[in-house]
Amino acid sequence: MAPKILLVTGDAAESLEVLYPYQRLREEGYEVHIAAPERKTLRFVVHDFEPGFDTYTEKPGYTWPADLAFSEVAAGDYVALVIPGGRAPEYLRNNAALRTIVAAFFEDGRPVAQICHGPLITAATGSLDGREVTAYPALEPDMRTAGAAFEDAEAVVDGTLVSSRAWPDHSAWMREFLKVLRAKAPVA
Repeated sequence: MAPKILLVTGDAAESLEVLYPYQRLREEGYEVHIAAPERKTLRFVVHDFEPGFDTYTEKPGYTWPADLAFSEVAAGDYVALVIPGGRAPEYLRNNAALRTIVAAFFEDGRPVAQICHGPLITAATGSLDGREVTAYPALEPDMRTAGAAFEDAEAVVDGTLVSSRAWPDHSAWMREFLKVLRAKAPVA
């Protein structure tokens, strides 16, 4: 049986930041489950960069079914955790069940991949204190407030935590995360 990876997300998550790791990790032979506040069809968004805008723009993205609700997750069943960005982490960080799930991965030292606004969730669990991370650059003050050292880089590896800025950095993010995964939880 393939090792299982948990991907936590919700409505308004960035389409690419959910579907790229989902498909890439399945391609490697991992079984990936998507968990959300409830079992339903999630509505993702596309964040893009356009000339003349001071920040990213948002457009409707793909829809995708959640495999299970946070309340149904047995964190111990999973070898790793993926936390995509988009706007979803802004409200997901308030979900007590999700904070418990995320904290369990850090307590056990299991691999965690976070990207873009995903670190808002890990910050809410207190798991970033003393760590080195990257995130969407606008989150630098949030990361420092959470006790993390912020580096503006494609991918930052701190033990079993691999973080990245946003979807343009996917190849570096997944390359580094797969190195950690292969060492900690290889596919048989």
